[in-house]
Amino acid sequence: MTTDALDQTPNRLRRFACMMYEAVLLFGVVFLAGYLLDTLTQSKNALELRSARQAWLFVAIGAYFVLCWRRRGQTLPMKTWNIRLVDRDGNTPGIPRLILRYVLVWPLVLAGAAVVWGAASLTGWASMDMFIVAAPFTIFIWSWFDPDGQFLHDRLLGTRLRNAPQRQKAR
Repeated sequence: MTTDALDQTPNRLRRFACMMYEAVLLFGVVFLAGYLLDTLTQSKNALELRSARQAWLFVAIGAYFVLCWRRRGQTLPMKTWNIRLVDRDGNTPGIPRLILRYVLVWPLVLAGAAVVWGAASLTGWASMDMFIVAAPFTIFIWSWFDPDGQFLHDRLLGTRLRNAPQRQKAR
């Protein structure tokens, strides 16, 4: 990739594919965090300690993202798809900004969840699959209006996703 190509925002299809891969890995993060909570609290039912479970999973998922982003600006799926999170200067953002980035993703996702839930209620086509799949992708809406194709939370924080150089394979 040339320097100009590295400076560009990855296209939406690559970001979408990365997001799908991320969802697969998050299943493992959520499973392990839930197992740890159930073991420590001796919980026998997923509805027990529901609010505590949701808060714990929010923190566990946040820790996964912040720790991965802090290391090299990439999670494993981002590394696979050659995408990197950087600040305005091209460096890996600091921890406070990474935490805020994680938190700022949620309002739009939750708004999308509310819209999907409302549409499902009005149409009578209440499919939890649609709810789970469609809601997270509401973060892409802003990218269609942004001149650089950035997500809203990245625009607000001065962070951005950019193409990462591909590693050369050893011969």
